[in-house]
Amino acid sequence: MQVILMERIEKLGLMGEVVNVKPGYARNYLLPQGKARRATQDNIALFEQQRGQLEAENLKRRDEAEKVGARLEGLTVTLIRQAGESGQLYGSVNARNLAEAVTEAGFTITHEQVSRDHSIKTLGLHPIQIRLHPEVSATIAANVARSEAEAETQAGTGRVVSEDEQRAVEEAAQVETDAALAEIEAEDADTETKSEAPAEGGAASEEAAKDA
Repeated sequence: MQVILMERIEKLGLMGEVVNVKPGYARNYLLPQGKARRATQDNIALFEQQRGQLEAENLKRRDEAEKVGARLEGLTVTLIRQAGESGQLYGSVNARNLAEAVTEAGFTITHEQVSRDHSIKTLGLHPIQIRLHPEVSATIAANVARSEAEAETQAGTGRVVSEDEQRAVEEAAQVETDAALAEIEAEDADTETKSEAPAEGGAASEEAAKDA
């Protein structure tokens, strides 16, 4: 089927181009979403009449998308999932999950804007491309981990950590926390002892004065 593109379509063509596509792709995606029209003489003529306005509107949308993309670029979203020792997820992270995570981070997108051919099925840091406009996209990272602590470790090391490694990291952190708390308690005890000492000395002097 021949259609005229109303916007740039990746791997297909630019706005205004007449291209051949499969009928199902046209009927189910391009035509319903207004991304293309049937390449009839009337539609081609109508496009040429509206070309200036359509290009101006596209430019405005692209500029807005570029501003959002500048803020979105480099964002990392964390998704907590259960997984085995090998790092294989018990389930998967799909485009809808990613869109929800990005939206929670303050950028409203739909799952159709998440450019990923397959669901994420392993732990780790996964680059994800977000299509903000036919000509603008931004790359984020999906940090898929078993826990927030593991996600933090992955973000710091840039790689997946095993359960044993993560356990060692958490134990080391707990030791540091316990040591810090012990130091604070020792300082508090020392301060309390010093504050009580003058009071005890004053009481002894008062008793000595009474005996005299």
